[in-house]
Amino acid sequence: MGKIAFITGVTSGIGKATATILAKNNINLIICGRRKDKLENLALILREYVEVYTLCFDVQNFKEVKNSIESLPEYWKNIDILINNAGGAHGFSTFVDSDITDLENTIDSNLKGLLYISKLIIPTMISNSRGHVINMSSIAGKQAYKKGMVYCASKAAVESISKSMRLELVPFGIKVTNIAPGAVHTEFSTTRFKGDKKRADAVYENYQPLVAEDVGKAVFYCIDLPMHIQIADMTIFPAAQSAATTIHKNKK
Repeated sequence: MGKIAFITGVTSGIGKATATILAKNNINLIICGRRKDKLENLALILREYVEVYTLCFDVQNFKEVKNSIESLPEYWKNIDILINNAGGAHGFSTFVDSDITDLENTIDSNLKGLLYISKLIIPTMISNSRGHVINMSSIAGKQAYKKGMVYCASKAAVESISKSMRLELVPFGIKVTNIAPGAVHTEFSTTRFKGDKKRADAVYENYQPLVAEDVGKAVFYCIDLPMHIQIADMTIFPAAQSAATTIHKNKK
């Protein structure tokens, strides 16, 4: 059997694009998400290229995560690549005006979910003396901005987790890569703005943002390098972006 990649948050955006690129490059997949119909539809497409196993769960729920991972057949348990992609931003307001549910969802999906998944999968990588963990951070983890306090904090935590993981796991032959995208046109802003598509689309007007496939290609690049090369940290901007909230937009 070839390599196996375990990817969270595959039903849209970066996760879906990454799964598609890996499948086309002969990497077998365990794809995970909350939306069962989208998960199964994607699996049908990707099985044209590789073997695919689906797990439907919410990364925020440790019991669901644990039961799902433990249910994997022995054939699928020797995971070579873990891509902690699931997450998002919930709400866009000052801290004092923010909704406590939004804050909890942001922390639970971006931080706790990553820890839950990693806690259950990394021990097998250690036993096998091989593996590659890719954590999806954000430019928000490197540069804080207004109205994004908890999202920025959660992604800053991902940055620290990636660094600590690398210190702990490299002696076991496990690579750790932190990827921090800038502006990527996905469902991210639609979720942040509570389904307000007009407001979400305005974020990406008058310049060319990244698309999910751009980040997926970067993930594959890191995976595809020779064994002696480890990309520790990668920040990816569209050409028009120079900082977290600095984007050059062309006037109409």
